[in-house]
Amino acid sequence: MMPLQSTTLSPDWAALTPALVLAVFALLLFVLDSIDPDESNSGLLAGTATVGTVTAMIVSGAFLLLGVGADGGAALYGGQLVVDSMALFFMFIFTSVATLVCLASLDYLEGRQYQAEYYILVMLATTGMALMAASNSLATVFVSLELLSLPSYALVAFLKNDRGSVEAGMKYFLVGALSSAVFAYGVSLVYGVTGSLLLEEVAAALQSAGALSGLGGVFGVGVLMVAGGFAFKTASVPFHFWAPEAYEGAPAPVSAFLSSASKAAGFVVAFRVFVVAFPIEAVAPAIDWVLLFQVLAVVTMTLGNFAAATQENVKRMLAYSSVGHAGYVLIGLAALTGAGNGEIVLGAGMIHLLVYGFMNTGAFLFVAMVEYWGVGRTFEDYNGLATKAPVACVAMTVFMFSLAGLPIGGGFLSKYYLLAGAVGAGVWWLALVAAINSALSLFYYSRVVKAMWIEEPNGNLEQIDTRGYPTGLYAAVVIAALVTVLLLPAIGVFSGVAFEAADAVLQLGP
Repeated sequence: MMPLQSTTLSPDWAALTPALVLAVFALLLFVLDSIDPDESNSGLLAGTATVGTVTAMIVSGAFLLLGVGADGGAALYGGQLVVDSMALFFMFIFTSVATLVCLASLDYLEGRQYQAEYYILVMLATTGMALMAASNSLATVFVSLELLSLPSYALVAFLKNDRGSVEAGMKYFLVGALSSAVFAYGVSLVYGVTGSLLLEEVAAALQSAGALSGLGGVFGVGVLMVAGGFAFKTASVPFHFWAPEAYEGAPAPVSAFLSSASKAAGFVVAFRVFVVAFPIEAVAPAIDWVLLFQVLAVVTMTLGNFAAATQENVKRMLAYSSVGHAGYVLIGLAALTGAGNGEIVLGAGMIHLLVYGFMNTGAFLFVAMVEYWGVGRTFEDYNGLATKAPVACVAMTVFMFSLAGLPIGGGFLSKYYLLAGAVGAGVWWLALVAAINSALSLFYYSRVVKAMWIEEPNGNLEQIDTRGYPTGLYAAVVIAALVTVLLLPAIGVFSGVAFEAADAVLQLGP
């Protein structure tokens, strides 16, 4: 569905309403916790956070349909922030994932301390993601990236009495601090060569005569460092090694949040920075970043899928699967060869991140439900699970097959768009590698389905009857499954917006 019309909001800062709503509700949670720090009000805390994310999601979706940002977007603070269609599209993804996570956390956090702090951290991290989507300067990119990263470190280590959670949080923090330093140094090198941090001004400086004369090597190193910072946030090889540890040790809803929303945040910044600030024709003498992303895409999807196929732990398998999907989305940059179809491949990456946000979040929330029951984490522990929770297992089956690219959910069409775009851009071999990897992924996704529906229970399911069926978790899993299925016939609601948003960003280039 194409935007109905181009709408301009007054004042301009009203375009940032989704991010402002998230920030306001984060502050409201602070107030609620200061008034009543007792953990017995978990329903109020979860409800407040969910209302905040739902409100931001509705606002961003409404802005998209009304055409806010379709005419180039609202530029704020001297162009440091730009709220255009791409920014609003990703804000919708972030808030959708955050809504599911907050709803599911009501049951997952049952009886735990620091629940208010948990929801505050989720809201602040989502605010950082929203600002990342609107960042139009390398300075605001860095600040919003830190606003996302710092709460994320605490969320991973939230289970203070769980050694795995604390260890994962520490590893995530150390690697994240290093990647932030690398990214900041890369930004400084780019600034030293171009004299600006605004993306359009960086591009204009690069296109001026003799811009890279004698400084091509410095600039190339700067671009590599910036790419490394994005590769860390998106869990792309070789900066992926933190992801399996963090996702496995973190609370499962946090794993869902980071592997879906945080990954999308990394990609929206990468899309904007490399397309707008580093036009390939101007930077080619120093570095061919399209070739760089082609190599990253192939290595990331291949290593992620092969590593996932060797796992016996379902949560760790999903973590490596997340790495593989980062490789698929990298096609959105790797296929910008200048041979055409640029808006198709870039828009396809956006669409895949949207669908992935629901199917991957739902899969991790299913794992959270299993953790709630205390069943176990291995494939064998899932044996016969469908005899106790058939509805949830149907949802998990939808997630697994949609992640594999079968025509049961929106994942089928999003992968099709990526492959078709790559072929149209002349990199058919990249589409072939993606298709082979997608076929391989069916092997390990099917292991989960086989364990739940075919294998006999091995006596580890009795605890389900003892603990009962968690309402919030069940609702979040079922909602994610329904949306995943509905996105197959209804992908057109978002595809037109995604392709148009991608084309608008590409037009900002040379």
